[in-house]
Amino acid sequence: MSLAEQVLEGNIRAAARLMRDIDDSRPQAIDELKQLYTRTGGAYIIGITGPPGAGKSTLVDQLTASFRGRGKKVGVVAIDPTSPFTGGAILGDRIRMNRHSCDEGVFIRSLATRGALGGLSRSTSDVALVMDALGMDIVIIETVGVGQDEVDIVKEAHTTCVVMVPGLGDDIQAIKAGILEIGDIFVVNKADRDGADRTARELNTMLEMRHALEGSWSPQVMKTEAQRGTGINELTDEIMAHRDFILASGSINNFLRERNQRHFMDVLRDTLFKKALLFIANNESLDSIVTRMGDHTLDPYSAVEEIVSKIMPDADDRDKV
Repeated sequence: MSLAEQVLEGNIRAAARLMRDIDDSRPQAIDELKQLYTRTGGAYIIGITGPPGAGKSTLVDQLTASFRGRGKKVGVVAIDPTSPFTGGAILGDRIRMNRHSCDEGVFIRSLATRGALGGLSRSTSDVALVMDALGMDIVIIETVGVGQDEVDIVKEAHTTCVVMVPGLGDDIQAIKAGILEIGDIFVVNKADRDGADRTARELNTMLEMRHALEGSWSPQVMKTEAQRGTGINELTDEIMAHRDFILASGSINNFLRERNQRHFMDVLRDTLFKKALLFIANNESLDSIVTRMGDHTLDPYSAVEEIVSKIMPDADDRDKV
């Protein structure tokens, strides 16, 4: 049996092997994903994002327990940063979720960013797809600690939770440039700290100032203490309320269409880029291009056009039509 067939039968080890192949960009993983894609679409994806130190991993651990208590099978994709110097990653998020290691209804996979920006890994979408095919009802994606414009999670998750904590200085300044616009739910974690109420009030004030469309979802600010499990059930209820809203309003259809379009464009871009690199390597033309650019006898734009015309000789004719 192929790995894809084993995954569809619920084989955890096959899923782990396929995720490894995906993360390592092994060509055989593409054939497996082709078999899986038409059998997916049942999992609900929740994104957990926020700055470093906000307690995202502990919150994910508590949410996992909450969903398991409601009879849901849960997959977790935990993204960890990659060192720009060694290329390594600790992949330590799963340590905080160790209590679920013996639960057959929970699958946790850590991924390194491998230089990808936006808070996710390049293989995040495909790994989540495998968890979907494995039969997970809920897939939680925890991003790396993010700043103001690293918001790729909103393109992947049905519900995006932005986690903040008091005591990070100017709390609103830290998020208003980018993250404030993407949250479906805002979580003030470590709410036992001084300043938690003020952070929640300021968030509510900023949200009230947004120009929301009539009939659109109104994000709520929730307070939690993930370390103690306080507020987790309420947060779970709010996540499910957002799920019910996007299903009832039909807004999930636009989201899925846009996500599918982005997924297709990403795959197309990567495939064309790999073909171009292979062509350059086989024709040993890279050194020549770099040398001519160094002599200023060739510009990079003409060089790219030249390579593209050789890979797709009819492209210029189609453009003219």
